[in-house]
Amino acid sequence: MEFLEFLSQMTANPLLFIAVALTLGVILVNGWTDAPNAIATCVVTRCMPPKAAILMAAVFNFLGVFIMTKVSNEVAVTITRMVNFGDNPGRTVIIVLCAAMLAIVIWATLAWAFGIPTSERHALIAGLTGGAMALNGFSAIVWGEWLKVVYGIVISVTLGFGLAWLICKLVTMICYKANRPKTEPFFKVAQIVGAAAMAFMHGAQDGQKFMGIILLCVFTLQGAGSSASTFAIPTWLMIVCSLIMAAGTAIGGKKIIKSVGMDMVKLEKYQGFSADIASAVSLVFCSVFGLPVSTTHVKTTSIMGVGAVKRVSAINFGVVKEMVMTWILTFPGCGLLAFLVTKLFLLIFN
Repeated sequence: MEFLEFLSQMTANPLLFIAVALTLGVILVNGWTDAPNAIATCVVTRCMPPKAAILMAAVFNFLGVFIMTKVSNEVAVTITRMVNFGDNPGRTVIIVLCAAMLAIVIWATLAWAFGIPTSERHALIAGLTGGAMALNGFSAIVWGEWLKVVYGIVISVTLGFGLAWLICKLVTMICYKANRPKTEPFFKVAQIVGAAAMAFMHGAQDGQKFMGIILLCVFTLQGAGSSASTFAIPTWLMIVCSLIMAAGTAIGGKKIIKSVGMDMVKLEKYQGFSADIASAVSLVFCSVFGLPVSTTHVKTTSIMGVGAVKRVSAINFGVVKEMVMTWILTFPGCGLLAFLVTKLFLLIFN
């Protein structure tokens, strides 16, 4: 679909315009709550100043969206298939999507206000499911696609922690007798590369998820809905999503950078490098297999992994507990919020 054709459809259908605007709002929120995770370690170890890191994140977020989508758009496909709206009219489905996106924005903003990295992937899936259930009950859930969510949680946490621990342990052993000041320049550059890789994979994962929602809106109006098995994501949509995400990171990234990079574990450059590389590798694996995973999950467990190399007590478990509680509450909390908002929207607008 060409950009002008898309604008024409939004102009002709106010509901589509609202749904897209709310989805872009979710992307903006993702930019200030999730995207900073990619550059958090790079900033707190003073490898890059915040403004330069945010600019780098914006560039590599777009490259991640663009290149990974060309390789595999399975994450976007998974998102479009997670729920079943049945035979309901396109207008009704768009109302549900509007309500779900609004619920996600509200939920993520509350988490950001408390400085806790929230999982946008969890919120997106919970919001979609809660909205669809308000329309079709439990029959709205496509359990086969939901299994990918469960697999993603287990794999991302295991790979994130395990790879980070292993890489950091190897680096520690290799550089055991090295003069630490002399290794600083190498690890400074290496961590910038690692942060760029993380930003790339954040775009590859989260960018596809939100573009999948926008395309789902278009498919619904075209009568295909979630039954569209293959599709091409237009380049202009990748650019728009990347720019909105970058703007969100610039607005509110510092608070999340502090929470992830400073409060959990006091990091050195080689530790930040290890966490970033482990996170990027984990995300590549999950993206190739179409598993919609949380970049927050991967990055925070990777930081825990490098902290555990020295000693388990190096991890601030108070911060970890807050994050885990946020993740646990997101599915029922955001899902219920989306359910209620959807019921209200259907009552008013349908």
